[in-house]
Amino acid sequence: MAAGTEAACDLRVGQVGVATLKLRRLDAAAIAAELRAKVEAAPQLLERAGVIVDLNAFTGAPPLQAVRELLAAVRGAGLLPIGLTYGASDIDALARSLELPLFSRFRANFEAGDGRSPAAEPAAGPPPEPARTAGPPAQAAATGIRLHEGHVRSGQQVYARGQDLTVVGSVGAGAEVIADGNIHIYGALRGRALAGAAGDSAARVFCREFSAELVAVAGHYRVLDDAPAALHGKAVQVRLDGERLLFEPL
Repeated sequence: MAAGTEAACDLRVGQVGVATLKLRRLDAAAIAAELRAKVEAAPQLLERAGVIVDLNAFTGAPPLQAVRELLAAVRGAGLLPIGLTYGASDIDALARSLELPLFSRFRANFEAGDGRSPAAEPAAGPPPEPARTAGPPAQAAATGIRLHEGHVRSGQQVYARGQDLTVVGSVGAGAEVIADGNIHIYGALRGRALAGAAGDSAARVFCREFSAELVAVAGHYRVLDDAPAALHGKAVQVRLDGERLLFEPL
């Protein structure tokens, strides 16, 4: 991406292999190029991954043909669009024309009237369970700790729903550990670690030996090549500062 050029899209990973893709510009070529680079950097995570496409950065829904071209660009980059995020009524009409479902924990609020931001609507009771997309609007604080004793081996996944996760062992290449809260690894992290999976931007990842294929906090992720080389193999904590992941020695 050229220096000084705003990114055409923002991709955030979620806890169940589904990502949210927020499109920022109607530039199919730029989106395809950016996504192709992301897939090439983390193929095990992103290749043929399902994505929910968010068009709400635009004023009004883009034209149907333009969205068809954008979705084709996403598919061409190696990702699979599975639906749109809910928005105003024109997004609903667009999704119907594309024969795609809508995903949002705030769907009922938009159906109530004018398509205002969900934050402007009074709560009528407990919200429905959120769709499992990356980076949901509300943050969910974890309570309790799930303890996993032993190594997490290639192909295994350990998920601490609503909890922190402590691994007394290592996380091997091809393995995945996920927590709605913090992740503590008392060994090497060689696979993938996703903290704050329910949207808690205050969550952190701690490990004694950092060699992660991918690490994420509240959907913001980095692959190993994007992490500071001086910290590879070191004791590290990873936290979120705004929308930027920080890697710090322990």
